Amino acid sequence: MQASATGPSWAIASPSGDATAAGADAFERGGNAVDAALAAATAIAVTAPASCGVGGDLFAAVQRPDGEILCVNSSGRAPTHADVDAVLREHAVMPVRGPIPITVPGAVAGWEALHGLGAVRPWEEAFDAAIGLAYGGMRVSRDAAETLEQPELAKDAGLTSVFFADGAPVGAGSILRQPALGATLAAIAEGGPDALYRGDIGAEYVRGLNAAGSPITTEDLAAHRASVLPPIRAASHDRHVSVVPPNSQGFVLLEILSLVERLGIDPDPLGPDAGMLARVFAAAAADRDRHLADPDRMRVHPSTLLDDGHLAGLADDLRAAHQAQPAARPDGDTIAIVAADAEGFGVSLIQSLFWGFGSGICDPVTGIVAHNRGACFTVERGHPNAFEPGARPAHTLMPVIVTDDRGLVAVAGTMGGYAQPQINAQTLTHLFAGATPAEAVAAPRWFVERDAPGRAVTIEESVPEDARRSLASSGFELGTVSDRSSELGHAQLIRVAPGRLEVGSDPRSDGGAAAG
Repeated sequence: MQASATGPSWAIASPSGDATAAGADAFERGGNAVDAALAAATAIAVTAPASCGVGGDLFAAVQRPDGEILCVNSSGRAPTHADVDAVLREHAVMPVRGPIPITVPGAVAGWEALHGLGAVRPWEEAFDAAIGLAYGGMRVSRDAAETLEQPELAKDAGLTSVFFADGAPVGAGSILRQPALGATLAAIAEGGPDALYRGDIGAEYVRGLNAAGSPITTEDLAAHRASVLPPIRAASHDRHVSVVPPNSQGFVLLEILSLVERLGIDPDPLGPDAGMLARVFAAAAADRDRHLADPDRMRVHPSTLLDDGHLAGLADDLRAAHQAQPAARPDGDTIAIVAADAEGFGVSLIQSLFWGFGSGICDPVTGIVAHNRGACFTVERGHPNAFEPGARPAHTLMPVIVTDDRGLVAVAGTMGGYAQPQINAQTLTHLFAGATPAEAVAAPRWFVERDAPGRAVTIEESVPEDARRSLASSGFELGTVSDRSSELGHAQLIRVAPGRLEVGSDPRSDGGAAAG
């Protein structure tokens, strides 16, 4: 795509204003969308400490100027010495907090893999803003401050040493400095990922986690590699939607879009077919919960879940109004960054600690908050996603790239845990119906709960009556939340058209969009 003389030559959006500014600065320095996404990703590892960081995972999808799409999967594995039998004896479900759900962090290796897919600026330059924010301070977001009010987070000495002042959590808008994290980022900028995975930073991090009860080892860190692989994709009308293959849940979005088209229903989530759309969400999520796992352990290939026979069977069940198990609740803390440029690069990047402040454990020496991605394993023996040493858990992160015969059409991503397919389906539907990206991400939303009893839907106050009646008549119980609640995710979206880049950042977050 070539921008016109009047159109912007680049665009970026993220749920952090400081991260968006870091990405914009990378563009102004002569970088492309890969450089901008990387600078934003390192910066937001500082400014969104509840949602993502050095101790989390990363997935990305990159459209290159020649039309090739490549995906980065940098999700970490369970420790090789994890005592699965002890966990199964003591827990009916996977623990969410504490040392047990800590897996190897993949974000830093993911940054390196992303840099290798087309960045033109030096590796170390991508850390300039992040290091400055860590040492100089950044304003605490509303989401981070609210998350810190959770009582269990006050139990960790590492978290309280960084994120508490005078015995209380830091408040929204206060200035927070993270010098230990700044030193860690400076070491990674200078020494590359080896500083974490095979160096002193990683050794110190492992010592801290071992003291907290995690069996993770320096060998576990050293064994980690990010994967670069082709996407899986499906046609949606005259467009192609590409997502990262498993262990990402991206194929759920492809199922949703395919089922909506096959059933011939109105895809508008605010329209009269909202109830049937909710059933589609539930049916696709049930597929995910049955099958998604480490791709080395999945028994059903995602191509089987997307073939005509399987989709026809799901559509028949939906027409017969069979009950499907509930879908997703956005219980994860995650960030999405989208970037695009006139050269033809498009990047959707998502990184995460999963729950707010992940495991609830911060190593005070390195400033790294450990994620709790292992909470996504199941304790059901024999399940493809069962907790096992060295396995990668089923993952909620799902970057999205949309193309057509002319090239890049849209770059999308969202926070929202297991509900990410639902949120992406809604924002893309609005976009394809003619909304601007800003309008698409700001529109009222709803989602089908994953874990609530019965068939519950959480719905924003301004969702129109047609959709409410349709959802209720389809057997869903409606629970209303205020408009633009962060419970409904933080979506970021770019539309690419000939001579034009349009960008929108979700008003449910503290972020922003920029174009130039």
